[in-house]
Amino acid sequence: MRSFSAMAALICVLGVTLTGVADDKKSDKKWICLDLQPNANQKLKDDFHDNAFPGNNLANLPQGEQTLEGVKFKIGEKLIQLTSTQQSVAAKPEKVEGIKVDAKTAKLHILHATGWETEDGARIGEYTVNWDDGSSATIPIEYGKDVLDWWCNPNSGEPARSKVAWKGDNEGAKSLNCTIRLYMTTWENPKPDTKIKSIDYSTNKKTPAAPFCVAITAEEK
Repeated sequence: MRSFSAMAALICVLGVTLTGVADDKKSDKKWICLDLQPNANQKLKDDFHDNAFPGNNLANLPQGEQTLEGVKFKIGEKLIQLTSTQQSVAAKPEKVEGIKVDAKTAKLHILHATGWETEDGARIGEYTVNWDDGSSATIPIEYGKDVLDWWCNPNSGEPARSKVAWKGDNEGAKSLNCTIRLYMTTWENPKPDTKIKSIDYSTNKKTPAAPFCVAITAEEK
């Protein structure tokens, strides 16, 4: 009787364990970390945006594969910086085309922010998703909803549609008692069974806000 009870208990434990392993495998996500480096134009360790604040950079952002808000990103040596009405980014591009994807995805997770602030709700840029079948869709970047200024203080709010994914500091921001942060926007793909060929990234160039993108990860269906 004792042997039967012990065996039953063992089977029960093993069953729970095996079920738990299976459930874990089912919950695993396959991340496709896009390579932004062929399109990138600004080194993280180099100062950018305003020469009046030495040390204004992302040198403290860890590079390589990093998990932020449960999403795996591949953070490279450089990021993509777009232009705006600010003179210090006048030489940066208005649009970067052909960020390679070549995969079927359920979602896109975008790690980004902007230099300088503008009016809430202002559309400061967009991502254009290009599917293999020739169709496309637009992911808008609206100030206050998707991103805010990467410099922040204790009174700074959070974007309505995105999450604060990383917090840090640099010497430039410290000079005005600020810290820095990056935001994660998640986009649900309405056509997960159609391969995404590429992504274009653009700014409207009509506001002071100068959007920049640090990393993009596709989540497979």
